[in-house]
Amino acid sequence: MNQSRGLLSVRAVVILLIASVVGCIAGTLAFLAGQPLAAAVLVGGGSAGGTLGLAHTLIQER
Repeated sequence: MNQSRGLLSVRAVVILLIASVVGCIAGTLAFLAGQPLAAAVLVGGGSAGGTLGLAHTLIQER
């Protein structure tokens, strides 16, 4: 039987999921703190990018 490999590895999916969750939480908190929507989106994107780099460093490949 041929087992096809997925488009992304499990490690990549976990890292992207963690970054997305942290970005959404940071953006929501910024918006609830009174920031305009555009600023909250920038906060969420920046925190997601930072988390992406951190998670990539911390979660090692096997």
